[in-house]
Amino acid sequence: MHTSTARRSLSLSAVVAASALALTGCGLMPEEEQAIGTENDDGTVTLTVAASPVPHAQILQFIDENLAADEGLDIEIEEYSGYAEQNQALEAGDVDANYFQHEPYLEAEVEANGYDFEHFSGVHIEPFALFSNSLDDIEDLPEGAQVGINNDPSNQGRGLALLQEAGVITLEEGVDPADAAINDVAENPKDIEFVEAEAASLARTLDDVDAAVINGNNALENDLSPTEDSLLVEDGQDSPYANFLTVRAGDEEDENIQALDELLHSDEVRSYIEDTWPDGEVQAAF
Repeated sequence: MHTSTARRSLSLSAVVAASALALTGCGLMPEEEQAIGTENDDGTVTLTVAASPVPHAQILQFIDENLAADEGLDIEIEEYSGYAEQNQALEAGDVDANYFQHEPYLEAEVEANGYDFEHFSGVHIEPFALFSNSLDDIEDLPEGAQVGINNDPSNQGRGLALLQEAGVITLEEGVDPADAAINDVAENPKDIEFVEAEAASLARTLDDVDAAVINGNNALENDLSPTEDSLLVEDGQDSPYANFLTVRAGDEEDENIQALDELLHSDEVRSYIEDTWPDGEVQAAF
């Protein structure tokens, strides 16, 4: 298994891109499709996949060490702590696929950035949860409490939906929770002050607020169990937030990409998820 940190060669990439554009404009170089994977001397194909460290990279590592060789694959995992740069890397051709996001997040990214991506079906769900280092029960949330929440649109709505289900707030009538934002809060009886932050920072700054809604993968990276340590936890059943493999449009037809997705949906991966996170911190979505 190969694990590496994402690197950039921006100046070289810019020169190559500019040269390619100039040649194409003069009719000297036809547009070529982005190659998928790298064929090795032993006949295997290396696929480079961007992933969040937990649990995505762990699941890919399990596949690489136990299942990939039988399919003629070698998985090179590039770990990212943030989200947006994983789609940027896919768009730039730095990776062959990414595995970190759910459909509402991807839709928001496509709308904002114009990406032409396709995705496969959900592999796993990481329940959202509300954590606190100072409170033992949601009923103890004080008047004027500061509550940390995601600053990206899809996950902000997800956090607000969790608080609405617990009766902490009420959203405006007719607002789809998946699209909700802080200004869609209609009733806020405890006059909560929402503190928006990038997802990865919410767990690290938990001491700075009364509570925070934290993504499952970021919670696990900071030794927080959504099912054991939280004040509230999301119900993972029939969730629209299953994480999946994402590729550039057209690459979903590639046989090696399809083989990787089949491995992600294998009985072996389901058993790995259930054995590694027996308390439901991560749940198979297939």
